[in-house]
Amino acid sequence: MNIQNFTSKLLESAVDEFSKLPGIGKKTALRLVLHLLNQDKEDVTHFGETIIKLRNEIKHCTSCNTISDTDICNICSDYSRDDSLVCVVENARDVMSVENTHQFNGIYHVLGGIISPMDGIGPNDLNINNLQKKIEDGKIKELILALSTTMEGDTTNFYLFKKFKNYNIKITTIARGVAIGDELEYADEITLGRSIVNRTLFESSI
Repeated sequence: MNIQNFTSKLLESAVDEFSKLPGIGKKTALRLVLHLLNQDKEDVTHFGETIIKLRNEIKHCTSCNTISDTDICNICSDYSRDDSLVCVVENARDVMSVENTHQFNGIYHVLGGIISPMDGIGPNDLNINNLQKKIEDGKIKELILALSTTMEGDTTNFYLFKKFKNYNIKITTIARGVAIGDELEYADEITLGRSIVNRTLFESSI
């Protein structure tokens, strides 16, 4: 969309900001901005304040590293969950995906990414030290590697397996009900749930 198409600099600026969001092109951004302009000022103010509050006040759980309102998230602070069973995922979206299956009653460890040399992301860029400390403290009995079934996900899984295989813990991986090359967040709940329940020893998958 050319700059001359805009009748307002304020409109153009707002569209530019919305189009920075993933998956949002200029046309979609314009539609969203025009929608907001048709709403009551109070609703738009609330919308803006909610985003600002989210950015300023959101935390990462000091235990599992997922997004949280408090220092310890509601999953890690739930005493009914098995804290010896840890599901390793890439990000907070994957925590939500696994939670939606209602098939997992352990806790999580969010790496904050996966190993991707092409993107300049190595093991030192991930939240692995925290996981190692938990393992060394003897708190973990089983580690479920639930990363995306992509080359980067498999590389990260293998790195974690090699790093922790000599510890006295069981290391498993989700069953391949999730198609090769899929990211976890796009798997349907039933397939992902079965993959968690039917997890296998990681060593037998390599």
